[in-house]
Amino acid sequence: QVQLVESGGGSVQAGGSLRISCVASGYSYGNYCMGWFRQAPGKEREGIARINRNGDTLHADSVKGRFTISRDNAKSTLYLQMNSLKPEDTAMYYCAAAPVWSYCDLRSYAYVYWGQGTQVTVST
Repeated sequence: QVQLVESGGGSVQAGGSLRISCVASGYSYGNYCMGWFRQAPGKEREGIARINRNGDTLHADSVKGRFTISRDNAKSTLYLQMNSLKPEDTAMYYCAAAPVWSYCDLRSYAYVYWGQGTQVTVST
């Protein structure tokens, strides 16, 4: 049974930092591209970062220089370090997995496994 379980979300003031995690199980984690997405109320889901099997990363312009995606294949865990948080970063954050035969970018349709999400709220 495939599971992606996010954790580490919470409330933080603008300018603060959070690190969220995603523990994967039930599939060959190391062979999958992993991504972070977010969705704010009333807005479309946005791909913000992805990391491929080799550790190469891609970050959306909206988070570049502030967020960093990383992975630990030995622990089947994905991370998102978020610094200099802004109120507009408030959203539900989801991790997702894309198989080797799919695209490894920020397009959500490429991802086949999804977590339930963790809420991040940034206040002024």
